[in-house]
Amino acid sequence: MAALIIIVVLLGLMWLLLIRPQRRRQTAQEDLLANLQIGDEIVTAGGLYGTIEEIRDSEITLEIAPGTTVRVARRAVAGIVSEDEEEEEEAEELEVEAEETEPEEEEGEEPELDRSAAQRRG
Repeated sequence: MAALIIIVVLLGLMWLLLIRPQRRRQTAQEDLLANLQIGDEIVTAGGLYGTIEEIRDSEITLEIAPGTTVRVARRAVAGIVSEDEEEEEEAEELEVEAEETEPEEEEGEEPELDRSAAQRRG
């Protein structure tokens, strides 16, 4: 009798930890695909960003650059890009550009030494 209880408890835990979260993710993805609209900016599973131009049964047409459209399987949509995510990406790009334009040490200059090294030199 105790072994039966343990098996039932393990099956219940497996359902709570494995099956239930997977079903939630699956229904969230299905809702996302059902609510796609023309004009939404999305990202695909392959990392392509684009704006939806046309929606058909199993595929969508994305504009990935001005005048450049591609056909993508509807199930390849990973998510809708929100304006918050766009602002974060722009901020990250600006940080990278700022790091690249920082002045570097000129070759003729001697690097700063710590106090002990400066005292040893004289």
